[in-house]
Amino acid sequence: MNPSTDTLTTSDQQANHRTDPEAPQAVVPTRAERRNRGTSKGRSRLLLGLYLLFILLPIYWLLNMSFQTNSEILGTLSFWPQNFTFDNYAKIFTDPTWYMGYVNSIGYVLMNMLISIAVALPAAYAFSRYRFIGDKHLFFWLLTNLMAPPAVFLLPYFQLYYSVGLFDTHVAVALAHCLFNIPLAVWILEGFMSSVPKEVDETAYIDGYSFPAFFVKIFIPMIRSGIGVTLFFLFMFSWVELLLARTLTATNAQPIASIMTRTSTASGIDWGTLAAAGVLTIIPGIVVVYFVRNHIAKGFALGRT
Repeated sequence: MNPSTDTLTTSDQQANHRTDPEAPQAVVPTRAERRNRGTSKGRSRLLLGLYLLFILLPIYWLLNMSFQTNSEILGTLSFWPQNFTFDNYAKIFTDPTWYMGYVNSIGYVLMNMLISIAVALPAAYAFSRYRFIGDKHLFFWLLTNLMAPPAVFLLPYFQLYYSVGLFDTHVAVALAHCLFNIPLAVWILEGFMSSVPKEVDETAYIDGYSFPAFFVKIFIPMIRSGIGVTLFFLFMFSWVELLLARTLTATNAQPIASIMTRTSTASGIDWGTLAAAGVLTIIPGIVVVYFVRNHIAKGFALGRT
């Protein structure tokens, strides 16, 4: 084979390709298009920056106040502490009234999450796998509990718990929050469980798995993202709910949210201590989001949320 002929043939093919009007042409953006694209990106970044500033400014201001004295908070407008102090945090960690509020809140929140998820898992499985008389009506009735404000159930809960001796206990608040958290957990988990094919259950039974073994070893790992999302919402409701937690407790199980509403003294409101308590109240939520962040991302994409 003649090399010069091959070279000529290749060159002719390249020339024909360049001159072929039907060949795809590379689209080169004009200067105006590039300018508009850059302007659009700049506008998007500006809006995102303003949004982040709007969201983070109150948190920064709360953190700033927590390191200031009351006189500085009320006297001047400062974007950073002029007389930096840890006295506000020291008061919270040394005063049993303050730090026990965090202990009480975390105690009944964890208790509620454990009870709610333990009840919601088998209930959601039953709604997703079985059909029985009144199943849709029962499922709708569970959701109606979420439509009522906590104040509706405040009086019956107070009288009932006071009569049976559960008033001012962690169990009282945890059980009261179950009225709202269990329907929420069932609703979220049912969506995740329905997305798992029923053939998985049948295959496990053929392989010799009992229902408890199948449910714990196979089914729960398949919906772990849904469980992570559910735990996040259970924690969020129980941690920030104030009305039931404040009314059903007095001294022994008083939550931190209730204590923060009683910082007014004869000399006025202790703004520095209140700001420090607010900063410490945000930390548990950040920790929970950090540990379930991957499950939350998958859950928002796959489940009902």
